[in-house]
Amino acid sequence: MKRLIPIALILLLLGGCSEEQQNKISRLGVTWLEGNYRVTYADGQHAKSWIVRDGKVTSEPGKGYYYFWVRDDKGKRRYVQTPIGRTYIEEIE
Repeated sequence: MKRLIPIALILLLLGGCSEEQQNKISRLGVTWLEGNYRVTYADGQHAKSWIVRDGKVTSEPGKGYYYFWVRDDKGKRRYVQTPIGRTYIEEIE
């Protein structure tokens, strides 16, 4: 019950925000969440996806990018940076 009150307040506040403001808030929310994500960059017919396992996707709204670390096929860590406007983030299990 204690968790429902803050969630309800946040939802009420978001209801009064414009779509642009809601997008900005959701981008900030993704910044610090640790978990498993599929990050997809799509531009026209070109699309590239990465899986982030037990990590986080950080946004840099002022610069317009998301950045995150992934492991390649050989297990080496790689840094990836994608533009916010063309990137989709899905939480996966």
